[in-house]
Amino acid sequence: MAESLPVGGFPAFLSSHKTLFIVLWISAFGSVFLWQRDIVGAGFSVFGKAGPGRSMSGSRPFEFNITDFGGVGDGVTDDTAAFERAISAISKLGKRGGGQLNVPPGKWLTAPFNLTSHMTLFLAEDAEILGIQDEKRWPLMPPLPSYGYGREHRGPRYGSLIHGQNLKDVVITGHNGSINGQGQSWWTKYRQKLLNHTRGPLVQIMWSNDIVISNITLRDSPFWTFHPYDCKNVTVRNVTILAPVFGAPNTDGIDPDSCEDVVIEDCYICVGDDAIAIKSGWDQYGIVYGQPSRNILIRNLIVRSMVSAGVSIGSEMSGGVSNVTVENVTVWSSRRAVRIKTAVGRGGYVRHITYRNLTFDDAQVGIVIKTDYNEHPDMDFDKNAFPILENISFTGIHGQGVRVPVRIHGSEEIPVRNVTFRDMNVGITYKKKHIFQCAFVQGRVIGTIFPAPCENLDIYDEEERPVKLSTAQNVTEIDYGV
Repeated sequence: MAESLPVGGFPAFLSSHKTLFIVLWISAFGSVFLWQRDIVGAGFSVFGKAGPGRSMSGSRPFEFNITDFGGVGDGVTDDTAAFERAISAISKLGKRGGGQLNVPPGKWLTAPFNLTSHMTLFLAEDAEILGIQDEKRWPLMPPLPSYGYGREHRGPRYGSLIHGQNLKDVVITGHNGSINGQGQSWWTKYRQKLLNHTRGPLVQIMWSNDIVISNITLRDSPFWTFHPYDCKNVTVRNVTILAPVFGAPNTDGIDPDSCEDVVIEDCYICVGDDAIAIKSGWDQYGIVYGQPSRNILIRNLIVRSMVSAGVSIGSEMSGGVSNVTVENVTVWSSRRAVRIKTAVGRGGYVRHITYRNLTFDDAQVGIVIKTDYNEHPDMDFDKNAFPILENISFTGIHGQGVRVPVRIHGSEEIPVRNVTFRDMNVGITYKKKHIFQCAFVQGRVIGTIFPAPCENLDIYDEEERPVKLSTAQNVTEIDYGV
């Protein structure tokens, strides 16, 4: 058992589409119901909440309670100093296995604070960490080195509510307690152009190894919700991430950025931008930083994005993205399901990407590859830095209520190479031409798929024998009016 010092899962989803649809609609109804009822305690989780009275004991040799350090938890008192004192105490225990900080039920109002290595932050059921809304209490930090002079503004950026740098062995978990960024004031000031610096994420861990986030709810981030930056061995499991689907700008759910060996599984994400966006730096700054995102597994998710996409790669991918698997994912009531986005000036590459067992339900566009996403940090980007897009496969793609199932928009400078489709049947809502849209694409279709593919692709039978080879790989049939 852990020593107390005096102060001085949810299982993986089945791949069955019927099962996924049942869980999908239960979760959707529950989410809307809870929001309308203004229940903001521990947050909604499709994976359930822990039963009352469960022990907070963990695997660390030492445990603390935030109340031992003066924490009040009434939603009004500033508990920042209590978090700082508690984490300072844990920082002295690294060589002895570290410590766990227990946050009991209550509303714990705090300014941003930093984690330490060999630490577990444990949020009990009905425990909610609340971010102070006064931006003057949020520290300023240098711009990310792979993003140039700043993401939204040149110069310093706001730090995250919960932050860590150069750490090892950090766990944020609990019995579905929540971390609430109270982002509403940030979103309003951003829209009114009242902020002079880039908004901060809810949780950001940088240059760190062995990070686990599990069994909690993250909600209403000022900006990106969880942003691991240049980290290795990151696991996100059984996490619910929420923000309004409209009016919450750039509230991406999880953005692995120049990260290696990442697992994201068994999560429910419904936010105001990409549910997941894999990144690796922006234009010339990302090229120079040179740290790719690779070896990423995303599985068993239900996601929604009415503004962007369920699972995205890019558009900031200048360090490269490779060896990514996205499987057993349902995207519902979204603008786009999965998307790869890039542009001239990015450089880098997106390669060896596998999409498997995806379900699209009521998505405007299913699969998107876009090569003219022309947002740049400045005009000094290399006009000859063309990203490479290759070796991308889609297998077991199903769904209903999709307007445009596929839109792959390559270009003469950025062709899309070696794309494979197999076992695809997507019910459509728009029964005219140009619903499987392609431009400058080379690849193949194995077996029969619905809807019928564009003429850019080679046709193979189920035994992978060639039936018809394309002579029109550069044909353009992109119609954004559909």
